[in-house]
Amino acid sequence: MMKAVWSGVAAVAVVLMASTSAFAQASASGSIGVTANVAAKAKLTLGPTSIVFADADPDAVPVMTATAVTIDVKARASGAVTLTVLATGDLVSGGNTIGINNLTWAATGSGFVAGISDKTTAQTVGSWGVSGNPSGTQTYSLPNSWTYATGTYTVTLNYTLTAP
Repeated sequence: MMKAVWSGVAAVAVVLMASTSAFAQASASGSIGVTANVAAKAKLTLGPTSIVFADADPDAVPVMTATAVTIDVKARASGAVTLTVLATGDLVSGGNTIGINNLTWAATGSGFVAGISDKTTAQTVGSWGVSGNPSGTQTYSLPNSWTYATGTYTVTLNYTLTAP
C-alpha cells in the first residue's frame, strides 16, 4: 500500500511543476500614444534700436552711412519665412522732408537682401524657405545733399517677421 501512496504524490508533483512553468511563460503588452504640438513661432531681435546719421560736409561725405543694424531671426514655420520693413512716412523735420526712398540699405547674411525704403509697400529685408535662426546685418545709407534744409529729420521703420 505504501507503494500506491508514493505514486500518487509523484503524479501530483508533476502536475504542479507543469502549472508553475505555464505561469512563467505568460506575458502582456500595451501601448501609449505620443503627441507633440509644434506651433508657428517668430522672434525678431534688432540692435541698435536707433540709427543716427552724423552731420558731414556733402563734398567730403557724399553718402552718409549709419552703424550696421544686427538682425537675429528665429522662426518655426510650415512655409516661407519673410522679414519686411515699412517706413511710417518720409524723413521729416518740422515742415521739411527728405523722401524716404533716399534711405537705402546694404545687407549681409544668408537670405538677407539690399533694398530701398518705402512708405506704402513693405520691402523685403530677408526671406528663408524653412524654419531656422538666420542672422545678418543691415547698413543704412542716405545721400548727403546741399539741398536739404537744416534740421533733425526722423522717421520710424517698422519691421515684420512672418512665419506661417
